[in-house]
Amino acid sequence: MSYKEESRVINENIFDLVNQLAKKERETQDKTYRNNFFNENKDYFVLTEDNSYSIKSKEINNKIETLHTKTGAISESFEKFIKPLKLDYSNDIAILDICGGLGYNSSAAIANFQENSNKNLKIDLIEISKSTLACGLFTPSPIEAHNITKKTIENELINQNYLTLNLEPTKIPENIDFNIFTDDARKTVQNLKDTTYDAIFLDPFSQNMSPELFSTDFFKHLRRIIKDNGIVATYTSSAPVRNAFIEANFHIGQGPIFGRKQGGTIASPNPEMLNLSLPKNDEIRIALSDVSTTFKDPNLNFSSNEILINRANEREKVRHNTKISSAVKSPIFLTKDLKEDEKLKRRVERNLIKMNIPSTTSKEAFYILEPENTYQNTQNRTNNSRLRILEMEKRLNKVKNKEIIL
Repeated sequence: MSYKEESRVINENIFDLVNQLAKKERETQDKTYRNNFFNENKDYFVLTEDNSYSIKSKEINNKIETLHTKTGAISESFEKFIKPLKLDYSNDIAILDICGGLGYNSSAAIANFQENSNKNLKIDLIEISKSTLACGLFTPSPIEAHNITKKTIENELINQNYLTLNLEPTKIPENIDFNIFTDDARKTVQNLKDTTYDAIFLDPFSQNMSPELFSTDFFKHLRRIIKDNGIVATYTSSAPVRNAFIEANFHIGQGPIFGRKQGGTIASPNPEMLNLSLPKNDEIRIALSDVSTTFKDPNLNFSSNEILINRANEREKVRHNTKISSAVKSPIFLTKDLKEDEKLKRRVERNLIKMNIPSTTSKEAFYILEPENTYQNTQNRTNNSRLRILEMEKRLNKVKNKEIIL
């Protein structure tokens, strides 16, 4: 299976139907195929609660999902990717949209920009699947700015001889420079210039489907191409993803909660660009638990499966060596008195003892978690999630290696 086939997430049937449509358009120059596509294939599109459409995924683990939350596809773009940004609209703005899909995140960025600025906007959208982009072209526009995205998609698909007809009437404003890349995002980012972007939207379908786009090595390129006050926004609250941002020299914070129980993740070189710290237990798990073992892709060319297998192997190596076992969420019980649940206490302390931590209420436990005593909801340069996580990690290794006497 090629990387493009491995990366595709839209439903297999609609994938085939879109490719058949494109072939017919190239052969016949007949616009009716495209004009009728949405109404003839509505079953593959899902109307979300804000009246914008998402699209069905392929079957993953015996389950078909949608590409967006059912709470609202276009609302998700505004809430998770636009709301956290702190853009300086007195200057030109540059945005990188990774896994642009139907184009909603870029469209939300255009709408927000047009409301706030008369400067220049540059958007670079990466979406490896031409058929997914075409679905964005066929989907009813949830906001007017999506028509600009549609025209850009049409131009690119015609340029690549995937489609042939100019059917979109919208004119792209002169102050918007919108580019689309249909390639492996890992290849694309390597060719992007340093300190280019004010914001990066990171929106792969999931970390298990696309671990290569959540690796420490990929994030190091995001760190290179983002501006000092830039922000990376992603929907996931995953511990390995958040830890990868830290390993790539980002600060991290809590993103908005929308359509899920937990907020996403916001990352920036500058902690003062982040509003909220991560929740305490999230910081503890990232610092101390093997669950935070990151995805690695040193040459940016591993397959998804290779990355997942390598992470599983690495997680096994660090467990009981440099990290506490994540079994029964052991690290979050440090400093907690578990005497009312003897069974849980025994299970937790079996894991702690392997790291030279005698009990949940030992001096070692309090020493490791001491950085959390300075916890505050907001972040600054001297008190933030990144610094607390790194300090707890350092203290754990001192205890494990018996480098400190308490």
